[in-house]
Amino acid sequence: MKFPPGYLGYGFRFSDQFEGEQSTYNPTKVCKLLKSLYGLKQAPRQWFAKLSSSLKANGFTQSKSDYSLFIKESTENFFGILVYVDDLILASNNMDLIDQAKQFLSSQFHMKDMGELRYFLGIEVDRTAQGIFLSQKKYVCDLLEEYGLSQCRALKLPMDSHSKLTPDSGEPLPNPETYQQLVGKLIYLTLTRPDIAYTVHILSQFMHKPTCVHQQAALRVLRYLSGSTDQGILLASNSAAKLTAYCDSDWAGCPSTRRSTTGYCILLGDSPISWKSKK
Repeated sequence: MKFPPGYLGYGFRFSDQFEGEQSTYNPTKVCKLLKSLYGLKQAPRQWFAKLSSSLKANGFTQSKSDYSLFIKESTENFFGILVYVDDLILASNNMDLIDQAKQFLSSQFHMKDMGELRYFLGIEVDRTAQGIFLSQKKYVCDLLEEYGLSQCRALKLPMDSHSKLTPDSGEPLPNPETYQQLVGKLIYLTLTRPDIAYTVHILSQFMHKPTCVHQQAALRVLRYLSGSTDQGILLASNSAAKLTAYCDSDWAGCPSTRRSTTGYCILLGDSPISWKSKK
């Protein structure tokens, strides 16, 4: 669901007199804004305060771990609303509750129903008989196109198994921003690609002073991705609601600091829901 007017029309504030419109008789007076406007630093807060108060009045509870998540649950039903700026995702095991929420929100705001969730923040959502499949295929294809690797030879591993990258590996890049941008995009890709989490963790350690060797290692990840653009996360519909966690660590694996690297993966049934690689 989307609210087209977004930040407009919720609350008011004051501002200095506008340039070219100052009053010569009352230079110290301020202007009263009747509505919030895009670009005002308080506009997002005004919008979110209005939305959250409306949801709470309708029986939703704001999550303490994520303030953008609102939950209403009972013995038999669960209902969650996730807010991102002026976009909302509604999820429930009861379609009647979703319909009721849409009617309530329509009575409070001007809104647009975008239908079943298909694409959100670069993540593609595909509902099948097997469950819900989350992927970033378009995101990967756009990355390959951007770096001229759409037709490259795919590699089987994102990182050379014998590679030991250090801060002094190779000559410094003349423009470090190119490396920083690429690794930043790969970090976002780990939302649905735990298979590259370890490699991206290693690459992110050299953001302050990347070298040509680091750049080639980052481009190798793209060559690996070119052979697995369809890969993602399946939230299986027939999977038991059981949490299982796995964790492992190497020993003094970093060649520069001799620090260890820890990795973990948490599964809900057979579906990974949280993972991380950290030194």
